[in-house]
Amino acid sequence: MTTEKNLTVFDIIIVNYNTTDYLSRCLRSVYDSLDSLPAMIFVQDNGSVDNVERVTSLFPEVILSRNATNIGYSKAVNNALRVSSASYVVLLNPDSYVMQGFFENALHHMKENSQVGILGPKILNSDGSVQGSARSFPSPITGLFGRNTLLTKLLPNNRFSRQNVITKRSDGITPIEVDWVSGACMVVRKAAIDDVGPLDERFFLYWEDADWCRRMWGSGWKVVYYPQAAVMHYVGGSSEKLPLRSTVEFHKSAYRLFAKEARGAKRFAKPLAMWALGLRFLLSFSWYALNHWSGRARGHTQLKDSPPTDA
Repeated sequence: MTTEKNLTVFDIIIVNYNTTDYLSRCLRSVYDSLDSLPAMIFVQDNGSVDNVERVTSLFPEVILSRNATNIGYSKAVNNALRVSSASYVVLLNPDSYVMQGFFENALHHMKENSQVGILGPKILNSDGSVQGSARSFPSPITGLFGRNTLLTKLLPNNRFSRQNVITKRSDGITPIEVDWVSGACMVVRKAAIDDVGPLDERFFLYWEDADWCRRMWGSGWKVVYYPQAAVMHYVGGSSEKLPLRSTVEFHKSAYRLFAKEARGAKRFAKPLAMWALGLRFLLSFSWYALNHWSGRARGHTQLKDSPPTDA
């Protein structure tokens, strides 16, 4: 991979935490979609106990690195970035399925648009509906009208939710510039990473993607939603393993993002933001606990909904 082909190589980084069943299916879809495009696949495993070693038996080309404990998403990604040398890096959740043509289409757009630092594909739910993966930067109102909040579920077409979830404005074909895209799957230009820096490791889980996109825009790189490349995402593969910690980490990261950008008069709003996020945490986990209890009462052994944390 030292030849001219290296200009078209992808480094694909997947962070796994006890989702190896999903991961095996994800890797198969990656290889099927890559076709003849050269790529390196790095799996960073965060202390899984579900026999992650079977991945290298099925896919011997995969570079598996095992962390003794769960070091967090950002640190795991950055470990792989340190040895990455491709022109483009793909961050991919293990509970994703890459659709045919993904890599070819994404590569074409990135090569034709050198100012794009991050490309976010169309992300589908398992039922084929489109996830709200392209969004506006969070504001105080996001806590009420985020992608998975109760008010958005009750009033899906309200004005505030439409403003927050930019995916709803897409025609399904045309690329559009957006504030940020979900880290469940993103294609990142290595030159932009070298310019902006890696993920902020203070974000253990959640919101590191919004922070990265904001830093990209701040350094002159564009972030685009590109619906001609698509993946399917089975939400909650990792977070549902530890619902309480996932909910806690979501709200900790949300506060960290606010505090990181709070300047001027906004600095005095930090206590208010902490109070509001604490209240939202209680409501979020109460919602999850109620669903969990009602699901067990109906005799269900597996819930469809993980904690409504992903704003």
